[in-house]
Amino acid sequence: MTAPVFEDVDPASDCGCPGCVHGRRAAPRPPSGRGRPAARGVVVVAAASAALAAVPPAAALAPDHSPHRQALPGDGAPDTPQGAKAPLHGQAGRPGGPATAPIPATTRTQIINRAKVWVAAQVPYSMYAFWSDGYRQDCSGYVSMAWGLPNNEWTGSLGQFGVKITKEELQPGDILLYHNPDNPEKGSHVVIFGGWTDHTHTSYTVYEQTPPHTRRQATPYPYWSNADKYVPYRYKGVTKAAAVAPPAAGGKAVAAAGGKAVAAHPGAAGSGPGAPASHGVPGYPGRRYFRPGAANDHVTRLGAQLVKKGFGRFYDLGPGPHWGDADRRAVEAFQRAQGWRGGAADGYPGPETWRRLFA
Repeated sequence: MTAPVFEDVDPASDCGCPGCVHGRRAAPRPPSGRGRPAARGVVVVAAASAALAAVPPAAALAPDHSPHRQALPGDGAPDTPQGAKAPLHGQAGRPGGPATAPIPATTRTQIINRAKVWVAAQVPYSMYAFWSDGYRQDCSGYVSMAWGLPNNEWTGSLGQFGVKITKEELQPGDILLYHNPDNPEKGSHVVIFGGWTDHTHTSYTVYEQTPPHTRRQATPYPYWSNADKYVPYRYKGVTKAAAVAPPAAGGKAVAAAGGKAVAAHPGAAGSGPGAPASHGVPGYPGRRYFRPGAANDHVTRLGAQLVKKGFGRFYDLGPGPHWGDADRRAVEAFQRAQGWRGGAADGYPGPETWRRLFA
């Protein structure tokens, strides 16, 4: 069975996570009858509307909900509500314990590629909901996903997974973090640094999860508001991908590892976690990762590159880790664009498809 590319999680009605509890409290009650009771309901609604019109907008907010941060830049001191530290979706949203798992290794390319997946899918902002990859749909959940962390962190805990750096040291995949310990929902926010947009280093590309959905755009350094509060951090688990030189004599690829040339046989994995080599092609993981039912980061990376190359029209919401028909059709379209026909354009990426796609 082909798994969906993305889907919003719809927990069981007895789920105990904060989002589901609030949803059950706020859910409208079904009408109890017809005729006159319904008319009485109209009177109640009209009276409630009149009462709400008489109070300031802030007082009309639902209980336990702070105003969401506005989507427009330059909006003053925004409120950025966020969920607490919690495990990935599947354990009823109960708060997670201390981070005892080892920090997963990843590369800057993998961080940015994961960040792009949510941008392409326009994941709606929510401090309660979880996306289909298990991460909470707020700013800190977004960074937890991009860094590949084992839990949903929050702005008060993300710092332990990174080291403080200077503005001059910032590279794509690093973050800018502002945590307000006195009132975490007042201004606290975290964004992913995507690279400088000018030589003056006064503006950069930001990847962030904010209402109404994930976005990527040019942003003044360090952010639109609370400019003196944001601190640059680098993920402790970031590694460098192995550089690969042209094939040496005998058809074997030569990978540079620690400054030394190392012969890499076709089909062997590269020395870096983000750059395996298969069939002599750097980065190609092998066909087994692109079969029906497969779910892995290679599928996400493939989909993100297909979107970048202009073949994203087959995705309803965006690429994801589950191999599906949208991935196959996108690959087939790319192969046909190379002039391939018949069995050569089967929709499954081989070494040559991979080489051309990432060239």
